[in-house]
Amino acid sequence: MMQRIIIFDGECNLCNASVQFIIKRDPTARYKFTSLQSEIGQQLLQENRIPPTLDSFIYIENEKVYSKSTAALKVCRRLGGLWKLAYVCIIIPRPVRDLVYEWVARNRYKWFGKRDSCMLPSPELRSRFLD
Repeated sequence: MMQRIIIFDGECNLCNASVQFIIKRDPTARYKFTSLQSEIGQQLLQENRIPPTLDSFIYIENEKVYSKSTAALKVCRRLGGLWKLAYVCIIIPRPVRDLVYEWVARNRYKWFGKRDSCMLPSPELRSRFLD
């Protein structure tokens, strides 16, 4: 079975909104989620040799790790609706895509705010979260 895990910043409002966005467009529940701050998130970082200083959305698909814009585009590719069309942006050179990604990442707390704690999933969504 294909394993698809998204590791996100659980304290970031933009990141939490992104998780909700993905869940709504992933009716077959192919994605599982965990926060960077969780024990499982930290374990996955360590197991996959991902530097803890990497300030990024991280996507693991069958033990292959993607980060920044590539991670976001890989996830979009499997979402319902027109969002899969966003994957065509993969043809833009990664350094260019990542410049935009990093600019948003640097400003995400200022623009969208920060939570005091990670989001708690509702009981019906609990199975989608690893921690």
